[in-house]
Amino acid sequence: MRSNDGMRTGGEVLIDQLAVHGVRHVFCVPGESYLAALDAFYDSPIALTVCRHESTAAMAAEAVGKATGRPGIAFVTRGPGATNASAGVHIARQDSTPMILFVGQVARSMRDREAFQELDYRAVFGSLAKWATEIDDPARIPEIVSRAFHTACNGRPGPVVVALPEDMLGERVSVPDAKPFEPAEIWPGPGDMERLQKLLWSARRPIALLGGSRWSESACAAFARFADRFALPVATTFRRSHLFDALHRCYAGDLGIGPNPKLLARIKRADLVLLIGGRLGEMPSQGYTLFDIPEPQTVLVHVHPGAEELGRVYHPALAINASPTAFCAALERLQPPGPVPWEGESEAAHADFLAWTEQATPLPGMVNLGEVMIWLRQNLPEDAIVTNGAGNFAAWIHRFYRFRRFATQVAPTSGSMGYGFPAALAMKRLHPHRTVVCIAGDGDFLMTGQDFATAVQYDLAVIVVVADNRLYGTIRMHQEREYPGRVIATDLRNPDFVAYARAFGGFGALVEKTADFPPAFAQAVASGRPSIIHLKLDPEAITPGATLTTIRTKALAAERN
Repeated sequence: MRSNDGMRTGGEVLIDQLAVHGVRHVFCVPGESYLAALDAFYDSPIALTVCRHESTAAMAAEAVGKATGRPGIAFVTRGPGATNASAGVHIARQDSTPMILFVGQVARSMRDREAFQELDYRAVFGSLAKWATEIDDPARIPEIVSRAFHTACNGRPGPVVVALPEDMLGERVSVPDAKPFEPAEIWPGPGDMERLQKLLWSARRPIALLGGSRWSESACAAFARFADRFALPVATTFRRSHLFDALHRCYAGDLGIGPNPKLLARIKRADLVLLIGGRLGEMPSQGYTLFDIPEPQTVLVHVHPGAEELGRVYHPALAINASPTAFCAALERLQPPGPVPWEGESEAAHADFLAWTEQATPLPGMVNLGEVMIWLRQNLPEDAIVTNGAGNFAAWIHRFYRFRRFATQVAPTSGSMGYGFPAALAMKRLHPHRTVVCIAGDGDFLMTGQDFATAVQYDLAVIVVVADNRLYGTIRMHQEREYPGRVIATDLRNPDFVAYARAFGGFGALVEKTADFPPAFAQAVASGRPSIIHLKLDPEAITPGATLTTIRTKALAAERN
C-alpha cells in the first residue's frame, strides 16, 4: 500500500513511469526478484497479463511494439526467466521493433558472487539489445526509463533490457516523474526530395519496396496516394505485406520466401529501386543475390530511420535518413512529369500478382492449405489480424492471403518459431472486438502452446489454425534437398489438438478435408472461446509448388550426375 508522505518505493516509481509514458498493457511471468514492482501494479491502471512462459511474455510484448510503434513491455524474473525471454528480444532486434524487457536482479549487496540466478545482463544481452542497463539508484528510475523509451523508438527501433536489483525496487525515495516521451520523427531534407524527384523523372522502369518499422496508418495511406499519382509498381518485403493494400492497382506482390518469379524479374530489370524502411536482409534479397554488394546494378534510393543502416550493405545512389512516416508525408509534394514513361507497368505487375495468388495449387492430401487461405481472405473482415510464427506453412499465408490494412499482419521477419500464438494473445488484448487468427504449424504451435491456458484465463477468443503435417517441415525440406532419403530428427508425434483445446477449456474442431474448414471456423467463432482448428495435412505437401518426393527425386538425380 502506498504511503502518504510523498515517498515511493522503487517499484512504485517504476510502474508510475510506465503509466506516464502511455503503457496500457504489460506481459509477465511473476518472480520474487521483482515483487515490489508486482505490488505496484496492484494500484495501477495498467492491465497485467500473466503468461505461462517467459518466451510468450516477451513475444507478446514484441508484437505490441510491432503493431503500435510504441514499446511493448514485458517483466520476467532473473536467470532462467531472462534467458527464456531472450527469444523475444532477438525477434525485436531483427524486426526493428521497440520493446522494453524489465528483468529482476539479485540484491546489490550480492552482485559478482554468482548469487542465486545471477547474470550480468549487460553482457548477456549486449549483442541482442539496442541498450542493456541496470538501475542502481531508485532516484534514477525516471531518467533511465525515459531513456529506455526514447532508445527503443528512435532511429532504427529495437529492444532495451533493464535489470532491476530487488533491494533497489524496495527502497523508498522522493523523485518527480519524467515527462511523457514521444518518438522523434526524422524528416528528409528538401535537397533529398529534389534529388528523388529528378531520379523519378529520369527513370523508365522504377519499383518501390516497402519494409521495416516506424510506419503508421497515415504513412501507408500517403504512400498509396504517391504510388497512385506516379503509377508506381510497389512490392512489400518479407512479412511486411500489411504496408500496402493487396488490391491496390499498383501492388506487385510479396518479396519474401518463394516469391513470384515475375516479381523477381521485374525488380532485376528495374532502373530505379526505391527502398523505404527496410534493410533488404537475407530473406527479401533472396540470400543477398537480388542486388550486387556493395554496388547494386541499379539506381538504389534507400530511405531508413537509422543512419547506421545506410550504406551498411548496399551503396545507394541516394541515401535518405528519414522515418517512413515523415518521408511519406514529404512525398505529398512530389508530382509526376505528366504521363510517366512506365505507364501500364503497375497494372501489369498487379495482374501478375493476382494471377500468382488467385487459385491454390493442387497438392497431395485431403486438406489444401492454399484453399483454406483463400477462404479466409474472402471471409475475414478487412480489419482481422492474422499472426504466424515460422515454418513452411507460412508460405501459403504469404502467397494466398491478401492483407488490406495496416497492422493486420503480425509475424516475425526473424523467422522465430512459436511467435504466432503469443502475438495473437497480444493483439486480442489490444483489440478485444477484432477477429484475431493465428496460423501455426504443429511444431511451431507447441513451442508456446502452453499459453493456451493464458487465452482461456483472460477470455481471449483467438482462433488458432494448426497446420499439422507431423513434421518440422522446413528442416525436412532442406534435409531432403541436401541429404536426400537420410531422414532424421524431423518426424513429430503430435497430440490430439482438439482434445488439447478442450482440456484447457477452449473449443476444438478437426478438419480432415478442405470442405470441413468453413463450418469448423464458424463453430469456433460462435463458441466465443479460444479455439484450435486442427488441420490434418499430408506431409508430402511441403510447399505451394513442390512435394517432398519431387525435392528428394531432384536431389538424388543431381547426386547421380
